Amino acid sequence: MIKVLSIDGGGIRGVIPAMVLAEIERLTEQPVASLFHLIAGTSTGGILALGLTKPDLHGKPEYSARQLVGLYEKEGERIFSTTVWQKFRGLGNLLEEKYPSEGVESVLHEYFGDARLKDSVADVLITAYETERRIPWLFRSSNAKAKEGYDFPMRLVARATSAAPTYFEPLKLDASDPSDYYSLIDGGVYANNPAMCAYVEARTAFPDAGDILLVSLGTGELTRPLKYDDLKGWGLAHWAQPVLNVVFDGVSSTVDYQLRQLLPVSPDGEKRYYRFQTRLDPSTDDMDNASHDNVRALKLLAEGLIRDRADDLKQLCARLVA
Repeated sequence: MIKVLSIDGGGIRGVIPAMVLAEIERLTEQPVASLFHLIAGTSTGGILALGLTKPDLHGKPEYSARQLVGLYEKEGERIFSTTVWQKFRGLGNLLEEKYPSEGVESVLHEYFGDARLKDSVADVLITAYETERRIPWLFRSSNAKAKEGYDFPMRLVARATSAAPTYFEPLKLDASDPSDYYSLIDGGVYANNPAMCAYVEARTAFPDAGDILLVSLGTGELTRPLKYDDLKGWGLAHWAQPVLNVVFDGVSSTVDYQLRQLLPVSPDGEKRYYRFQTRLDPSTDDMDNASHDNVRALKLLAEGLIRDRADDLKQLCARLVA
């Protein structure tokens, strides 16, 4: 059985899947990277996937899931920080991205250093979108190991997958051809829930696999209503950021539905697909609210999810170590 992990995008809300992963590590007493054949991630989920598979000096995973929970607690406000001048120059986010890239880039440099995609201790699949070629862009560690031209620093892969439109500027990534480059934005525009991409990748990479066990982690389901009476008068300026949330949330829910049909309970009664997701309170659903109070509220939601799904988590962990 091929075991696959998929982690949604969602900005600061990535603390929710990080805590679920920390619980999986506690129950199995093993690092996440040793439990799965493939780990896929989009945006904040891509950062988590890379963080869980970054090697230390001995070729073991450098960060535990619990340490990555700390990334959100300690670095969230540095990632989502702006200046008065930035706000003024961008006319309150109307003319420029909401946040300068220096904050997120400095954090990614500190956590990933010079590690490269080919160095990952487990296979990873990270989503982005190439804006000039107009194609989905998938960073595969398997490709990076096989072809030098597909290998990039982990910190730049993390930067590309998390370049959410209106929040951060695109990443210009140098290609192996010195005269060429890639223009990359957040993969959430087509795969905020990358579980279907992960499923297809697993089927392709392991064609002789007897079956697939897929674990999908969400960053919270939106519940704040967008009321007709408000929307009917909106133009481009009002829709810019809300439509991104609509796309991200809609994609995530659609993929969940598809995989429930593709991976039903097996004939012997065992689950083949686990989706761990919680519902967000409207006060906690912003992707960029990195305040101490909001991060704490997200952690409490994650704790509730872990309690409510304790039996599923124990069942899953028993299968992961079997």
